[in-house]
Amino acid sequence: MNSFIFLEIPSPDVSYIELGPLRIHFYALFILAGIILALVLTESRLRARGAESGIALDISLWAIPLGILGGRFFHVVTHPNDYFFPGADLLAVFRIWEGGLAIYGALIFGAVGAAIGARASGIKFTSYLDAVAPGVLLAQAIGRWGNYFNNELFGTPTDLPWGLQIDSNNPAYPAGLPEGVLFHPTFLYESIWSLAGVALLLAADQRFKLRWGRMFGLYLVYYSVGRIWIEAIRIDPSEIFLGLRINIWSAITGIALGLAVFVIQNRRHPGLEDSVYKPGKAPTSEAPIGKDEPTPTELATESGTSDDENNKLVSDK
Repeated sequence: MNSFIFLEIPSPDVSYIELGPLRIHFYALFILAGIILALVLTESRLRARGAESGIALDISLWAIPLGILGGRFFHVVTHPNDYFFPGADLLAVFRIWEGGLAIYGALIFGAVGAAIGARASGIKFTSYLDAVAPGVLLAQAIGRWGNYFNNELFGTPTDLPWGLQIDSNNPAYPAGLPEGVLFHPTFLYESIWSLAGVALLLAADQRFKLRWGRMFGLYLVYYSVGRIWIEAIRIDPSEIFLGLRINIWSAITGIALGLAVFVIQNRRHPGLEDSVYKPGKAPTSEAPIGKDEPTPTELATESGTSDDENNKLVSDK
């Protein structure tokens, strides 16, 4: 008998709850929870740098819908055999709650939405990316538990004591394997990797004051390195390009882009960022203390009294 059997991870028997006529999928709940916590963290980081209250929400109204759209689009494009075959229900393409959001597609489309929202809010695009980077990792860490409840995206068979139990009746269960085989819990690996990344990014920002997009560049490199390792042990169907899963190529691109952003922005902007706002877009309260205060000469001029008269008044006292 395996003495480590208590470490085995059981797969949940349910993937949704029903409240009257409503069916609420756990996948959707974890995605929503991740978004909310990411929004709270991003708002806190922007406020700490002088942004007005509610800026993170304003930008997210553009970034989140486009991010979800991009994540779904990229997933469907990279898994065409899951959605397009004789007799397929094409409406399944739109059933996001059943699972299927690709992070790199979400990042690309979400960045477009963030650029639109940041422009409308007067916030520098790179400042927003730096503020949101730890929040994105936090959302990913939480969202991966939705895959757990969907019994999907597990890894190769493993003898490790914390292997994931998968019902042999699961359509994703590899053909030819006997019942009771354990699999790598890739959802858990990525969740832990992402949570560690949140701590790393926050510590790095505290120590080095990463600005001008460098924080986001670090996020891209960190997440993509872990994604390459995790993607290499996943066994769910995927498009293959030059011998590698398409998401591995996406991760390699993410590393290259992250390094490029970090190096280029470090050369262009070696100093600290004075404000998250674009020039001329900061609210009045953002102005440096004393900038708009009149000088004694200006006060004297406004009251019709010259400097000489002021000096005389002082000497007469």
